[in-house]
Amino acid sequence: MRYKKVKNMKEEISQISIGTWAIGGKNSAGGGYGEVDEKESVEAIQTMIEHGVNLIDTAPIYGEGNSEIVVGKAIKGLRDKVLVATKFGSYISHYTGKAVRNNSYNFVMRECEDSLQRLGVDHIDIYLMHWPDANTPMEETMAVLNDLKKQGKIRYIGLCNSNKELVGEAMQFGQVDMIQVPFSMVNQSDAELMEWAEMQGIGVMTWGSLGSGILTGSIREMPKFDEKDFRNTFYPFYKEPMFSSIMTFLKTMDQISETYHKPLAQMAINWNTQKSYVSTSIVGVRNKWEAVENCNTFNWELAPEEIALLDSKLKELNIG
Repeated sequence: MRYKKVKNMKEEISQISIGTWAIGGKNSAGGGYGEVDEKESVEAIQTMIEHGVNLIDTAPIYGEGNSEIVVGKAIKGLRDKVLVATKFGSYISHYTGKAVRNNSYNFVMRECEDSLQRLGVDHIDIYLMHWPDANTPMEETMAVLNDLKKQGKIRYIGLCNSNKELVGEAMQFGQVDMIQVPFSMVNQSDAELMEWAEMQGIGVMTWGSLGSGILTGSIREMPKFDEKDFRNTFYPFYKEPMFSSIMTFLKTMDQISETYHKPLAQMAINWNTQKSYVSTSIVGVRNKWEAVENCNTFNWELAPEEIALLDSKLKELNIG
């Protein structure tokens, strides 16, 4: 396993983190990644920890709390080996079936207690605002995070899906230790923010690191997902003309893969984590086999000329 040090946290974290969105299963509105096996999910998490991964990412909205419960089961007896990151302020309304944002002081206080209970831990290592809330001032949100930190219920403060201006505003009211943004070969829209964060000593967690799975090469024809599957509703990669462009790009990945005899998923993770401004890439995992394959990424690296070739092809196809 390879590690990077996050300056503001004074912690070394593994260059991949365990992503648990998919293992949450379906929510009450029918959204999600399909059916999952809890036993396999627990084994997958534990296998990644055994291979040196020391950061796990979850959120209460993933399966409406189920993901946190599964994580809690998986890390029982392993708490000293792993940093736990979870989020706040986003949930599915049982009335509308839509996501709701609430980063207010009292709501976050209650939600933190709920997460601690589901996870079965006495503190959360990295507590992240899941999405901006237009109805709550950043000063109020940072106030509750600072108070939770003083109480010992959280150790580090993070923001997800926030632009530079919002992160800068938060920094006026306390230290920001981590940001979490989408980043992969097929989505580089936040690269400038990530470079800036690195200069501020802020760690960067990337989600969507495998492009919701499209960069694994396992899908070569337009899939027919359930209409509420997140790969259908949340990501743009499975719609034309982007889908066809990515399929063409996979051929370049295939050529490099033949040189190393390594899977495309490992190439995508290496491309991400070889960037200095990426502290760790969140990689979803649902079974033991996927866990081992993810960790084997760090047995090799892409050469500079191969990264240049991939970047050139992405630019040519206008992807990312």
